[in-house]
Amino acid sequence: MKYQNILFETQDNIAEIKLNRPQLLNSFNYEMADEFLDALGKCDKSKKIRAIVITGIGRGFCAGQDLEEATRKNGPTIDAIIDHTYNPIVKKIINLKKPIICYVNGIAAGAGANLAISCDVTFAASSAKFIQSFINIGLVPDSGGTYNLPRLIGKQRAAGLMFSGEKISSSEAEKIGMIYKSVDDENGYQVTLDFTKKISEKPTKSIGLIKKLLNKSNRNSIAEQLELEKKYQITAANSSDHKEGVKAFFEKRKPKYVGE
Repeated sequence: MKYQNILFETQDNIAEIKLNRPQLLNSFNYEMADEFLDALGKCDKSKKIRAIVITGIGRGFCAGQDLEEATRKNGPTIDAIIDHTYNPIVKKIINLKKPIICYVNGIAAGAGANLAISCDVTFAASSAKFIQSFINIGLVPDSGGTYNLPRLIGKQRAAGLMFSGEKISSSEAEKIGMIYKSVDDENGYQVTLDFTKKISEKPTKSIGLIKKLLNKSNRNSIAEQLELEKKYQITAANSSDHKEGVKAFFEKRKPKYVGE
């Protein structure tokens, strides 16, 4: 697929996916969604790629849905847009067995905000803002927002942000646990890349299992979670990376993981 609405490149074990509709604050239309999902699919299939960075081009990270597409005569209905764009994207991010790191470079509004917090680890520039903007046009949050946000910051805070459409800064988002870190605009993306590089050198199979455990932890009882931990620990213990980690420990050297 030829990419016209995103930039996709790889370096070492890292893939970078950059939303590239800056004139519309990287709002999603069908074409960008197709390209974004295609790029994630390539990351999923590639044995070389072991970590993924998602960010935006220009002054915005993502303003959510392209309203011109949503309101166009004979255009897609709201349920068709959700089925085509947001639900597949959030499911892919959650189920992909590799770490997905997000760098919010600017405004993250509506589905853009919920896309950012669906990633495994989220950094944000100090100038970035997060807005649950659905209420401002008479809609309800989608893209997993009503699932992820209250689990990150609690029901009261999530309700306050969703009811009001209030903007919050990246420093406040870090403070309340919405994101991992607020970082300086000048070097924020490099900080994110450095973190991603470090994670890409970790045992990728174990990271995929950790993602599964975290995704199930809010639905399982403690007894169910303990059993799942045991199951996945057995899988991890049989991996090549675990054997390499133990060998490197006894040989007093840095392990060389391959992600298997």
